[in-house]
Amino acid sequence: MAVTLAPIMEQFYSLRYFFLLLPVLIIVDLIFGVKAARVRNERIKRSRAVKRTINKFVDYVCWLLLAGSLGLVFGEPFNIPILPVIVMAIVVSIELESCVVNYFEYKGKKVRFKWTKLFGKKGEEILSGIIEEEEKKEDETLKK
Repeated sequence: MAVTLAPIMEQFYSLRYFFLLLPVLIIVDLIFGVKAARVRNERIKRSRAVKRTINKFVDYVCWLLLAGSLGLVFGEPFNIPILPVIVMAIVVSIELESCVVNYFEYKGKKVRFKWTKLFGKKGEEILSGIIEEEEKKEDETLKK
């Protein structure tokens, strides 16, 4: 049995940092999401917040399993050992986007990510254009 589980355990060993990082990101997203909802004057239900947080955690466990499986099925045969890490980096970047957008919304700024500016840049230029403040649009119903 140990021989059967060895490749699987090896694959998940390469993802060990994501097992630690994702719960931290989920908690940070929950905190800033609640604060952003208060700024928007939304009603916050504890049961809904807990349900969504648990659901997000289960989703990330599924992503970890999928990334490990992709590493076993495609990564090893095609000699792409970094494939699971690439998959999880994409998942983590999506969660980071959620955290950053909630944080800035809590601070009173409406921002959006421009992922196209992330690629092809070097050094400090990378972070300069990724987050961009959205222009405030007036409600057209108020104009009339």
